Amino acid sequence: MRSGLRVLLGLTTAAALGLGLPAAASASVSAPVSGSVSGSVSASGAAVSSAAERWEWGPTASTDFKGWASGEIRTTRSGLRISGDVYDAGGARTCTWLKIKWLTDRGKWRTATYKNCSQSRTRSFRINAGYMLTSSAKVCRGTSTRVTGKCSHWEGVWSQGG
Repeated sequence: MRSGLRVLLGLTTAAALGLGLPAAASASVSAPVSGSVSGSVSASGAAVSSAAERWEWGPTASTDFKGWASGEIRTTRSGLRISGDVYDAGGARTCTWLKIKWLTDRGKWRTATYKNCSQSRTRSFRINAGYMLTSSAKVCRGTSTRVTGKCSHWEGVWSQGG
């Protein structure tokens, strides 16, 4: 057995038995694998999740790089929430459009579309997607009434299982 595994096994055993360890050693043993998960420890020593998990995505830009979007996905009590900002750096009479599509756990595709025509402010968006299997986003350029082109490819934003 390698010495590194012996040390880890010893620390794990000591933590399980409740022996006094330095704070750094016990924190390294009980630290979660994913940095986005935070929680507390119950009286029995089991980790209890008290905060939402969070994944960031983007930026995704249109092909002319005058519009882009970025955001995050968080867990909620009713599934997942997609939120973020749409930026528009184009000229007059142009808008940036964001299209998001996701596959629900029931096998149905849903879509949402947001636009931003202000060159000086970002526009925030929020979608309660529920329990989904995968989601993708694409950023396009257009007028205030429709998408006219210069779209990015569909970029995977989130997928169940990695």
